[in-house]
Amino acid sequence: MSSTHLSDEHEDELISAARTAVGDELRSIAYFTEDAVDQIYLREDLEQGADLVGFAENERLGFRSQQAYTDTELGDYQFTIRIFDHGYLTRVIAGDHGVWITTDEMAIDRFEELASALGALLREL
Repeated sequence: MSSTHLSDEHEDELISAARTAVGDELRSIAYFTEDAVDQIYLREDLEQGADLVGFAENERLGFRSQQAYTDTELGDYQFTIRIFDHGYLTRVIAGDHGVWITTDEMAIDRFEELASALGALLREL
C-alpha cells in the first residue's frame, strides 16, 4: 500500500483539530484515499502494529456510502462511528479522501464536534 503524500502541514492541521475536539482520549489518526493509507498519529502509550491495510479496505466502503446517501431524506452523509469494547472509531470522508480516528470512550456529543472539524479540513485539502 502506498503513502498518501499528505503534507506535514496538513497532517499537523488534522492532528491539531482532532486533539482540540477530543483531547487526551485521541488514540490514533489514519488518513486514506482509494489507494493509499498513512497513520499520521499514534498516542505514545499504544503499540504500532494495527492492521492499517485491513482497516483501510473496510473504511474505503465509505466512499460509496458518501455517494449513495447524497440527497436522501436524511440529508447528506456526514460521518460514521464504530463502537468497540475499548473505544471508538470515527470515519470522516470528503470527496476522494478521508480519515479514521480512534479514541478512548468519551461522550457522544464530542464525535459531532470531531467530525465537523475534520470534515472542514478535508474539504479544504
